[in-house]
Amino acid sequence: MKIALVGYGKMGHMIASLAKEMGHEIVATVDVAASDATDVVPAGDGNAVAEAVKKSGAEGVIEFSHPSAVIGNLKALIPLGLPLVIGTTGWAKSEPEIEALLAQTNGIAMRSSNFSIGVNMFYKIVEEAARIMSEYSEYDVAVWEAHHNQKADSPSGTALEVARRVMLGNKTKTEMVIDAFHDRPKPEQLHVSSTRIGRVPGTHKVFFDSPADTIELTHTARSREGFARGSVVALEKLSEKLKSGELSRGKLYGMSDLF
Repeated sequence: MKIALVGYGKMGHMIASLAKEMGHEIVATVDVAASDATDVVPAGDGNAVAEAVKKSGAEGVIEFSHPSAVIGNLKALIPLGLPLVIGTTGWAKSEPEIEALLAQTNGIAMRSSNFSIGVNMFYKIVEEAARIMSEYSEYDVAVWEAHHNQKADSPSGTALEVARRVMLGNKTKTEMVIDAFHDRPKPEQLHVSSTRIGRVPGTHKVFFDSPADTIELTHTARSREGFARGSVVALEKLSEKLKSGELSRGKLYGMSDLF
């Protein structure tokens, strides 16, 4: 497949390398600053991003840019009609707007807070554990995550998805709190806390705590390679399922729709 990469930082470079190993061709790398990108575009210029992708002859796009740029990029890229995989996080509030644009333009995209196969299995484990533990009221639950100090958003998209899975399993938790508490937490509040330090690729923990003991579920990423490889596999599957008719245009899909 001919692939265009929007966002050519550390993750973009790793995706390019792995995509080539997997037999694909990188026909465009678009960025606002990377000197080795095929197309350096002005910050915030989504039209320039789309034009670079269009002229490259790409058959699919992987977007891994920055939370401040992602919505502008998506608004320009979606009308191109190419299968689009979105790895940038920090835009959940704009998701309804992007879904409406996909429906309007007959586009197709998939997004995930994390493309790692292990993380997606972790989501399922967390949801089931939260369901089991919710039967025992003495156990409270909380979520914590740590990432490298270059990460732009906090909490991570992965942490927010982990928290959502906790709330699916434990119906007594109805409010997610991502800020510091200044009063005692209420029983219905789920605390999601974050740490930014050094070069940590990503660690996510779920704590179930009672007066008698603590249970911890942990996923620790060793490197970004799992995320990068997963994004290429996601684009492969998105394209394949579109051609086979398993998926249709005009929709925003997630990892559970592909795997």
